[in-house]
Amino acid sequence: MLSKNHLKLVVIILGVVVFNIAVLSPGIIGIEIGGSALETASGVTIIFASILALSYATNMLIFKLPSVKPVKEIRTHNEYIDALTHYKGVKTLQSDIGLALRQLERLRKRMETLLGLLNQRFDPNELTYKKFTSVAQEVENLFYLNIRSILGRMHVFDENEYKIVMLKGSSRLPSDLIAEKTMVYNEFLSFVKDSLGTNEEILLKIDKLLMEISRLDSLELADIEQMPCMQEIDSLIKQTIHYKE
Repeated sequence: MLSKNHLKLVVIILGVVVFNIAVLSPGIIGIEIGGSALETASGVTIIFASILALSYATNMLIFKLPSVKPVKEIRTHNEYIDALTHYKGVKTLQSDIGLALRQLERLRKRMETLLGLLNQRFDPNELTYKKFTSVAQEVENLFYLNIRSILGRMHVFDENEYKIVMLKGSSRLPSDLIAEKTMVYNEFLSFVKDSLGTNEEILLKIDKLLMEISRLDSLELADIEQMPCMQEIDSLIKQTIHYKE
């Protein structure tokens, strides 16, 4: 299926073709290349302008990446998806960006399932319900915090420079400077993978929480803190927030 931008480009191409046919066809306007000097110049100018217009449209709609919101302005789930999608063309991190996008979709489904399960088992006015939703919100915020951290670093990542530094013999910089730059890039890649690993843990904890809630017949508020998955979630939140700080 064609994307929205591809469809726009098809429409522009058809428009340019129809315009050229109308201008150059003898039965319509009939500007003849090879006729008078004025007609020839006009015909060549129109064809050249059409080529430029198509080149510009192709660059803007297909090859140029759309603008991305500053990280501090990203608020919604879809905005996180759009921000990550902006970097899908970065080949060095293509698999990592793909994983992050899949994790976002899995998070959305898990949170919908969790909220549905809580609504089935508890009254929204119950303290138990509020405790679970509060923890779920903390976990979701932690997940997005990791994505924000990745996006913040992606914003300053220069793939071309990375390739020059990492490809031995391709840079004329001093070896000690190359070694330092290599260390910085390796730390960056490591950070991205660690953040994705933490988000994978979060998704696993949510799965465990869903399983434990689904097995419960009744639950007192005091018992929530003793649930293994709740303790694991609390520990993960504290560790990650401390690490990010």
